[in-house]
Amino acid sequence: MLAAGRGTGVQAPAALEQLCRTYWYPLYAYVRRRGYGPADAEDLTQEFFARLLARDYLARADPHRGRFRSFLLAGVKHLLSDERDKAQRLKRGAGHRPISFDEEAAEGRYRLEPTDALTPERVFERTWVATLLERAALRLREEYADLGKADLFEQLTEFRLDAPGQRPYAEVASQSALSQSAVKSAIRRLRQRHNELVREEIAHTVADPADVDDEIRYLLQVLV
Repeated sequence: MLAAGRGTGVQAPAALEQLCRTYWYPLYAYVRRRGYGPADAEDLTQEFFARLLARDYLARADPHRGRFRSFLLAGVKHLLSDERDKAQRLKRGAGHRPISFDEEAAEGRYRLEPTDALTPERVFERTWVATLLERAALRLREEYADLGKADLFEQLTEFRLDAPGQRPYAEVASQSALSQSAVKSAIRRLRQRHNELVREEIAHTVADPADVDDEIRYLLQVLV
């Protein structure tokens, strides 16, 4: 994703579009936790991405300072501090809306967020982690489908790194054409590939590949 601000030709716009589509929800959740209503949160999230496009913020971001998530969070904080000038806010249903998302789905997802005293920053980080894991899981599902193994993925998906509950291997084997040994091997391969995809997603959000492990350790702490 860091390439979105520094690429040239067709790759840069494509990377920026992917950025917007991938990371809108953590920003939306942050704005909601700051006390804004659903309509305002949607408008402000759209405004943030409009500024990224119009003012070329990404091209001016220092890749050696902080993580990409920190860059985005700092940017949306700056936007909220500018809210004193109400005339600059996008009007709901009008103006340039750089990304599209289902408002009802966004708010429905937000209602599932923890209702405890998490700070807006913590909500942002937790939804950031969830987005990374979802992206990796989606890619994993697509890979299995491309290999003609969509059914196997559905049988084993609960054994992904981020899955909350898991059945005994014997139960999985009894409901499939696999032996317990084969189930164990298939789960090991699925987890290994999921781990690789998570690392790839995180690598898109750091400037130096050497920072991936540090970012993983930090994000794991976020989930505690």
